[in-house]
Amino acid sequence: MSIHINAKKGDIAETILLPGDPLRAKWIAENFLENHILYNEVRNMLGYTGTFRGKRVSVQGTGMGAASISIYLHELINDFGVKNLIRVGTAGSLQPHIHLRELVIAMGASNNSNLNALYFDWESFAPTASFDLMQKAVALAKSKKIKYHVGNVLSSDIFYHEKPDYHQKWTKYGVLCVEMETAALYTLAAKFKVNAIALLTISDSLITHQQTTATERETTFKDMVEVALGLV
Repeated sequence: MSIHINAKKGDIAETILLPGDPLRAKWIAENFLENHILYNEVRNMLGYTGTFRGKRVSVQGTGMGAASISIYLHELINDFGVKNLIRVGTAGSLQPHIHLRELVIAMGASNNSNLNALYFDWESFAPTASFDLMQKAVALAKSKKIKYHVGNVLSSDIFYHEKPDYHQKWTKYGVLCVEMETAALYTLAAKFKVNAIALLTISDSLITHQQTTATERETTFKDMVEVALGLV
């Protein structure tokens, strides 16, 4: 076991889905995985392992923000040998043509995070997806006729920004959406030489101000999960 994950060696599969919300992890396990077991409930950050179409897969809640997901990434990779990490999260649209419930496949992650600044002594590092996983995710979305977008996302340390128009500069440069974890995922995947991809469902829009409910975010983003499990 590790400090934050109360599991034994072998309890966690080499491929793992990473929702921020632990209740989304529970929903995924109960609705998509066969013979699933609960391997972690430390701090109520639920983690499960089961099978999907005969292949072993885990799902682990990570909490919100770069600091929280970084803890779980470090332990999953170094203490439990996870090799393929698939974020299944939510994001706010920054473009008028990207609508609620559509899928964003994050090619790269711009960020305002001090986490990466500290890693690189205030120089700039460009966190990017694993190409093979990205290519497969695009092919799966196409085959399932899911509306998807591929490109740059913004990982922000701030959810409630003091400047109401802060997002506009990112919109201007074509950034697709804003969330809080992908830059940390891609940076640590690069550091530890594992594979990572972030699949994001648009839960709200900073352009139109539309939004989904908390319950919808927890239990209804089926397209994203099906693409993620297709990568297993």
